[in-house]
Amino acid sequence: MKDRFIDELFLYDWDEISEKILNVNDKNIKLVLEKTKQNIALSMNDFMSLLSPIAVNYLNEMCLISQQKTHRRFGKTIQLYIPLYLSNYCHNVCIYCGFNAKNSINRKVLNDEEILKELEIIKNMGYRHILLVTGDSKNKAGVDYILNAIKLVKPHFSSISAEIQPLEIAQYKCLIDAGLSSVYIYQETYNKKKYPFYHPKGEKSNFDYRISTPERLGQAGIYRIGLGTLLGLEDWRVEAYFLGLHLRFMSRNYWKTKYSISFPRIRPHTGDYQPNFPVSNKELSQLIWAFRLFDENVEIALSTRESVKYRNNMIPLGITSMSAGSKTDPGGYATNIYELEQFEVNDSRSPKELIAEIEKQNYTAIWKDWDNYLGR
Repeated sequence: MKDRFIDELFLYDWDEISEKILNVNDKNIKLVLEKTKQNIALSMNDFMSLLSPIAVNYLNEMCLISQQKTHRRFGKTIQLYIPLYLSNYCHNVCIYCGFNAKNSINRKVLNDEEILKELEIIKNMGYRHILLVTGDSKNKAGVDYILNAIKLVKPHFSSISAEIQPLEIAQYKCLIDAGLSSVYIYQETYNKKKYPFYHPKGEKSNFDYRISTPERLGQAGIYRIGLGTLLGLEDWRVEAYFLGLHLRFMSRNYWKTKYSISFPRIRPHTGDYQPNFPVSNKELSQLIWAFRLFDENVEIALSTRESVKYRNNMIPLGITSMSAGSKTDPGGYATNIYELEQFEVNDSRSPKELIAEIEKQNYTAIWKDWDNYLGR
């Protein structure tokens, strides 16, 4: 039997990791940056240094090395993807989410005709990569429903990803056989003590089951697994450390699988939850570059949660995929009614507009005034 990540996770104390991150000094940072220049693999302690508050003084070096590593591994290419929300029914009570079962919003699950209509619109935008998204509802959008959706999508798109409720190994294998290539499953927070506060009811309240989902995906033989945390719930530096620990565990035990990470920041949504730990653009950039230095092979996504200015300026600086023209409500591409959405989109540009921006980018620039360049 393979090791379990949850057993490794419990060897660490959240507060102790936080204290260690705060105690990183300049010498630590310089040693880590020198290792990255020599292409020496970084340890978890090295990664901790890159996440520290003092590392902000080394953003230029982190950015430049990140840029170089990204171009060497991925070239000057940004892959575009788009989410297709199939349903906003959810039995979970996640206090930060617009789909919260207690929120008074209109609920909808797309039928075959509506799915095909959405697909036609998305395909006409030029997309060939699609992300299927549902709330967690076995009754409204269970495995059979998702399987049917994949069969409808497969003739029209070259790759199909999904962000859906956690499933069993056999269920994942069924979806993989039908054409599913990637699954994104975000832990939201690795702080087990605080996890119940954010997830008081529903199947998502089971921390152990959710955190073991990537392992079930690895055992099912999925091509790509997406990991991530929701920025704004807990201290982003500590969250990032445990996300890095999780990524390294998965890469070591399921090395045939590719990995992607994402750092969604909380956006306005139905409900009144506000972030406890807001993350600035500068901090988000530090986080992205720390991960690029930590793992040259990991794919890094930047969604339409972020602003136009920030996304434009991050194009050449470490990310590998972006969404554009996204709708976060079921049927949103055909109706544009915005009353069923999970959260408000920040960058509403069309794919053509984003492609035009990507194509005109100068990939060799480096800036020092990060607050002005990235925005606050």
